[in-house]
Amino acid sequence: MSWQETAPFRVGDRVRGTSYVPPERRDKEKPEEFEGIVVQLGSGYAGVDADRALVWARLADGTERQALIHETELLTPADTAEADG
Repeated sequence: MSWQETAPFRVGDRVRGTSYVPPERRDKEKPEEFEGIVVQLGSGYAGVDADRALVWARLADGTERQALIHETELLTPADTAEADG
C-alpha cells in the first residue's frame, strides 16, 4: 500500500478480505476469507508502518475479524449502503 494521508476505508464500508493471524498464533488459528462491515481502522499499535495497518470488520454473525488494510477490498462504500437501505 502506498502512503496516503487518509485510510482507504471508512467505518460502515462493506469489505472483503482474509483475516490476519499473528505468526505466534498460526499453529492454532488459520487465516480465513470474510466479508463484513468496517467497525475500526488503524494499526492497533503505536509506530506500526502503513503496510501493517489493520482494519476490523463485523461479520453477519456478529463476530469480528481483523485484516491488513492492503489485503482488503472495498465492496460497498458506507454512504452507498445507507442510500440502498
